[in-house]
Formats: sequence, structure tokens, C-alpha cells
Amino acid sequence: MTEPPFSVFCVPFAGAGAGIFRKWQGFRPERLRFVPVQFPGREERFGEEPCKTMLQLVDECVQQIRSTAAGGRFAVFGHSFGALVAYETARYLVEREVIRPTCLIVSGAAAPSVRRLKLGLSELPDDELVGRLAEQVGYDHRALHHPELRELLLPALRSDLAIADGYEPQAAYPLPVPISAVRGTRDQMVSSEDAALWKSATSSDFRLVEIPGDHMYFADDWTSLAAHISQLADAVVPA
Repeated sequence: MTEPPFSVFCVPFAGAGAGIFRKWQGFRPERLRFVPVQFPGREERFGEEPCKTMLQLVDECVQQIRSTAAGGRFAVFGHSFGALVAYETARYLVEREVIRPTCLIVSGAAAPSVRRLKLGLSELPDDELVGRLAEQVGYDHRALHHPELRELLLPALRSDLAIADGYEPQAAYPLPVPISAVRGTRDQMVSSEDAALWKSATSSDFRLVEIPGDHMYFADDWTSLAAHISQLADAVVPA
């Protein structure tokens, strides 16, 4: 019996929807299956109330993994705020579920042990919020400058930013899951040292990979990251 493709569940960054990962789905389909995680309040789920807590986000991830993994091997991937959601999802699966990820891939995020500044962006007026995001993150989504689209996008973004400000890791012990941390070489938000501290979050293998670019390094060239994830899949899944 042929083993199903290795699934990579992709958790978006703050305020983003699953659409940012949909173009990944045709990459090496014989070996990889990229599965974008869609949260309430985004894209086809705009009519739903955004999640208000980390636990709600994790529950959404777990439900989608449980219904889609189908007994095959899988990884959980997340970028920036999504990396923290991916980590908490992996921790939840290890503690409470029969299934657990083959590996965890975290991108553009400091390790959970790193003290985080509370930015308070979620409470800013719309224009100031959009401007501060472009300034701090280096990613200015044109949809946020369209009044009607902004009205749809900001509630989920504000909810994610508020969750990020209140985030405290729930476990100090390392996960028995390999972790790969990825960052852009010019990332001003996450230093190489803070990314390397993800090593303390696992009792298994760890690797740090740096890809040319800033905090949103994969927005323009997603193939470098997809190729790295493909290499990880090759390393953990028999040919």
C-alpha cells in the first residue's frame, strides 16, 4: 500500500488567511501535501467571529489536522505569530492526542522562552495600525489600504495581535518532536540568537536555517522555503 504524501499544515501569520499558502499546493505533490489552515474571520470564513484566545486557535488547528491527516505523517509549520500557534498546536497534540507531528517548523519567530514586548498594536486607530505594521514588519498588504477590504481584514488582525501581546508559553519542558527554525538573514524583528533558542524547546533534533531576506522573506520568493520544507520531509519520511 502506497504511503500518503507527507502533509505540512501551514499556519498563517497574524491577520492572514490560508490564501497565502495556496500557491504552495502544487509544489512536489508526489511527496508533499501543503494544507493551509484557515481560521475564522478570514476569506471564506469572513462571516465567523475571529478567535479571541490562543486555545481557540489551537483548537482550530487540531480539528483541521485531525480531519485531514488521515493517519499519514505530517508537520506543522507557522510563520511569525503563526509559529507560536504551530508550537502550541504541536504541544497540544503531544499531550492530548494519539497523533503527533513528525516535526515542527517555525519561521520568523523567537523561541517561546524569549521575553516578548507587548506592542499594543491591536488598540490603535486603523490608519496608525496599518502604518505601524508596515514600518515594523516590512510588509504592507495593499488590501489594507482599500476601505472595504480593510473593514473585513482588521477584526482578525486585531484579535491575533491582542493574543500575541498576551501570549505566555504554557510549558517549560521540551517537546519530543524535531524542530527546524527558519529566519530571513535580514530579519530585524528576530535575531539569529533568539531563533536559535528554539533548540531548548525540543528534546529531539534541532536545526536553524537562514534564508536571504527580511522578516517576510517568503512573501516574494516562497519557493526557497518550500524547498527547505521538502528537504525536511525527505529527511524524516522514507523514500
